[in-house]
Amino acid sequence: MAFFEKPLTRKDVFSIPNIMGYFRILLIPVYVLLYYHAESVKEYYIAAVLVGISGITDMLDGKVARHFNMITELGKVLDPVADKLTLGAMILCLAFRYENMRWLVGLFIVKEGFMGIMGLLLSHYRGRKLDGAKWYGKVCTAFSYVVMFVLFFFLRLPLSLVNALIVCCGVLMVVAWMLYVPVFVKMWKEKE
Repeated sequence: MAFFEKPLTRKDVFSIPNIMGYFRILLIPVYVLLYYHAESVKEYYIAAVLVGISGITDMLDGKVARHFNMITELGKVLDPVADKLTLGAMILCLAFRYENMRWLVGLFIVKEGFMGIMGLLLSHYRGRKLDGAKWYGKVCTAFSYVVMFVLFFFLRLPLSLVNALIVCCGVLMVVAWMLYVPVFVKMWKEKE
């Protein structure tokens, strides 16, 4: 089975929501480099503003796609990929600033690697795709985004609060991951 059910058209590839998704992905190395090389509060805030622009674009692309009936198969893949790359980049940036964030980097890579590999295996060998994120995946992603935005914008939070937020993100990631395992197992066992 092909990854996309029908061939992609130029209109699908260059729809406004998909262009916003490409923009979000292209912003990633810009704010990562800005954050990594920041030497002043102003430079950290410039990186944070770019992350904020990425977040606004994320909200807009879905609204535009639904309102103007521009939902595409490519967009259904591109948007979550852009989400995961953005979240991963934010976690990585913050790992340069907060030592305990490095554990979250590893957990994020393992969890999302598992999700990606299982999605590819199911698509290739069973002709099946996960029909959107489950509620616990959405909660985990939303909470993680909020925490990362807070840590990007508020540079002088007490380390104890930062560590507590990191632990909460880690716990939610593990819980979401463990709840996805039986979903993938069930999908693997089901007949086409």
